[in-house]
Amino acid sequence: MAFVRRKGNSFYLVHNVRRGGKVRQLHLARLGERARITDDVVREVSKKHPFVELNWRALREQMNHQVDLADASSPAIQKLVASLRALNLELADLFPPLLRISETPTVARELLVQLRLLQSTLQVKLTQFDRKRGRFSNATLRMQGR
Repeated sequence: MAFVRRKGNSFYLVHNVRRGGKVRQLHLARLGERARITDDVVREVSKKHPFVELNWRALREQMNHQVDLADASSPAIQKLVASLRALNLELADLFPPLLRISETPTVARELLVQLRLLQSTLQVKLTQFDRKRGRFSNATLRMQGR
């Protein structure tokens, strides 16, 4: 049975195995400070541990329900809010003339691609929060009224 375990500030994907009558934990992958099971993690674990059968859907589902948005004091929410504030400040300082200064047009194109991706991700997330979640859509309405 595989599960996610927290050790210090990091999360790990571990699996219990029985060897010599004792249960040992097999560390399958380090998931980082925020437990995410990405396609890269699935590929890496499947490659390193081909004989370990994992229910990836159940593990991902477990991770999706781990962050409690209702608890404003949780470290995960505090870190998310801080990251969003920092990103807002970074984007506010970014002006199109700065892109023209860049020696490589590839850098400017990549930045624009990432900004468009961020825009579409934000739109999807805002729609998800507005739909079927009375407490979040009410918060949105209160913030717009300021």
